[in-house]
Amino acid sequence: MKYHIRHVTHYDYQKPVSQCYNRAHLLPRDTASQTCLNTQVRISPLPATAQQRVDYFGNNTYHFALEDPHTSLTIDVESDIEVTERPQINEFDLDLGVTCAEALNLIRRGRTEEILLAREYLLDSPMVRGSDELADYARSLFVEDRPLLSAARELTSKIFKEFTYDPAFTTVATPIAEVMQHKRGVCQDFAHLAIGCLRSLGYPARYVSGYLETLPPPGQEKLVGSDASHAWFALFSPTEGWFEFDPTNDNMPTEQHITTAWGRDYSDVTPLRGVIFDGGKTQKLNVSVDVARLGE
Repeated sequence: MKYHIRHVTHYDYQKPVSQCYNRAHLLPRDTASQTCLNTQVRISPLPATAQQRVDYFGNNTYHFALEDPHTSLTIDVESDIEVTERPQINEFDLDLGVTCAEALNLIRRGRTEEILLAREYLLDSPMVRGSDELADYARSLFVEDRPLLSAARELTSKIFKEFTYDPAFTTVATPIAEVMQHKRGVCQDFAHLAIGCLRSLGYPARYVSGYLETLPPPGQEKLVGSDASHAWFALFSPTEGWFEFDPTNDNMPTEQHITTAWGRDYSDVTPLRGVIFDGGKTQKLNVSVDVARLGE
C-alpha cells in the first residue's frame, strides 16, 4: 500500500519574530515495514539555512533557521510512503515465545549487541520515570511463566478499557501521575503510561510517533486535514526483537500505522521544536494532517 501524507503546521505571532531556530521530526523514517519514497519540505518565509540530518535514534530530522523578521511561519511537509503488510499476529501467537521471567534474565545478563542497545530504553527519560505505582499497575499481568508478548497485549487492552480518550484533558507536558489519577488522556499519554509500566518492571520500551490512516463513516467523504499525528509504543523481546502495541485503539499496529520516528519518549521526537526571539506573548497554532491512499 502506498500513502501520500501532508502535514502542515502554521504559526501566527502577536509581534514579529526576529529570529528562530527549529528542529522538525516530520520526515518519515524507513523501517522493516515501510519505505519513504520521497519527501518535500516547504517553509515560508524561506529559511536562511536548512539541512536534513539523522539523529541519535536513526530518525530523519530537518533543521532550519529564519533570520529575518516574520509574523507567521508555515512548515509544509509532503511524503510518499510505501507500506508492506505486516505479519498478522493473532492472540494464539502471543501465547508462544519467551516468558516474562526468561526475558528479564536475558535482558539483565545478555551480551548481544541488540540486548545491550535495548537496555538504554530501561532508563528514565525526560517524560517517563519509573515508579512503584506504575510497576504495581501492570505487575499482575507479567507473571513469571507467562509469555512476554501476551502480557504486553493484555496491558494494551487494560489501558484501553480503564482510561478515557479525552483531548481536552491533557497537554504535551501533563505528567503520567496526573494521567493515572484521572484515568484520562490521549495517545501520547497512553504510550507514556505503558512505557512507564514496562520500564518499571524491567522491560525495555520505546515511544513511536507517526500517523494512523482514518476512514470516514460509510457514505461520507473524508475531510481534508482531518487526520492527526498518532503515538504508540514498542516492547523489546530479547529473543524476538521489537513488537509494537497501540493502547489508544487496543491493537497491534497494522499497515495503516505509518512511523515517523521513535525515541525514549515524546521529547525525543517532538514534531517541531525550536527557539524564537520575541513574537509577543501569544501565538496561534494550526495543524492539519492528511493521510491518503495512493493505491495497492
